[in-house]
Amino acid sequence: MSDLDQPSPMKQVRILCVGAGNMGRSHALAYQMIDGFEIVGVCTRSKESGAKLNAELGADYPTFQDFDVALRETQPDAVCVSTWPDTHARFVTAALDAGCHVFVEKPLADSVEAAEEIVSKALETDRKVVVGYILRHHPSWNRFIEIAQTLGKPLVMRMNLNQSSSGSTWETHKQLMSTVSPIVDCGVHYVDVMCQMTGSRPVRVSGIGARLTDELPEGMINYGQLQVTFEDGSVGWYEAGWGPMMSETAFFVKDVVGPKGAVSIVAESASSTGQSDNVDAHTKTESIRLHHGALNSAGKFAEPDEWIRLDDEPDHDGLCLREQQFFLDAIVNGNDLTDHLEDAVNSMKIVAAADESFRTGKTVELQTSETVDH
Repeated sequence: MSDLDQPSPMKQVRILCVGAGNMGRSHALAYQMIDGFEIVGVCTRSKESGAKLNAELGADYPTFQDFDVALRETQPDAVCVSTWPDTHARFVTAALDAGCHVFVEKPLADSVEAAEEIVSKALETDRKVVVGYILRHHPSWNRFIEIAQTLGKPLVMRMNLNQSSSGSTWETHKQLMSTVSPIVDCGVHYVDVMCQMTGSRPVRVSGIGARLTDELPEGMINYGQLQVTFEDGSVGWYEAGWGPMMSETAFFVKDVVGPKGAVSIVAESASSTGQSDNVDAHTKTESIRLHHGALNSAGKFAEPDEWIRLDDEPDHDGLCLREQQFFLDAIVNGNDLTDHLEDAVNSMKIVAAADESFRTGKTVELQTSETVDH
């Protein structure tokens, strides 16, 4: 392990990239573009995937298939974990024990207990841990949240992200679903958004689910929906399903209603061209529609709907670049990430409660932090 503790802006952070899937690839591209990072190794499940990533990066970084060997031989200052959720806890803990800062893809872990242990380890080792909540770095989503906060209380939040997947994407989904359901893997993003919109404590969760294929391990599902109630009376639902049987109709719903009106993300081109399994379509907003609910003296709408066009929003790789700039800033400037990690654990509690509710058939009462309004 190097003697780097809190690097100066002139000193590069030596980073080990673990995982070369969609997210791992995008994060590696970001590290190569940011002057403050230096990639010291690539750890993947196969030599072929490591070679493929090196080719795209136009580099010849050392490649490994064993994480512990990679960590020992590269002695990085930081580690990027973009692997299956059931590996996160082990890899992140080992990296922290080695004195490394960590960027880890969502969810933070595959259980609430493991997530809480990671947070405790980060505090114990005084290392920075950033979780890949990509929507937090999206200017259009930030605007969406800001507008939702002006609609009054309570809020009704309706969101989904279904994916009609085939080919290699379906194979990836099946591997993911061998450890977590879609509602856990993707749900953390959207319940995190709901928590930001309400600034209120989630108090109860219910969930439903269905197994629409025999290609999964026993007990695993590929469709789920959660419903969450907040202390301020706000309610929200999130739906996620993966697989070739899923419909392309209404796969993308991002809609919030309050006493004063409603705001929606409208992804017209993504919704009309069958792109539900395209990772770029998942963060593409295109426009925001703001509906004013006030009526005039004649009982008609007092104001027309507003369309907020978002022409210059970053693509998926651009968002990953912003995430890694946030990570570097936290390392260089010693930023306090307590709230960031607390929010990651709270969102994990909500999706885990939804999974528990589906399996037990009972609503789950939550014990989370008093507020998520940071």
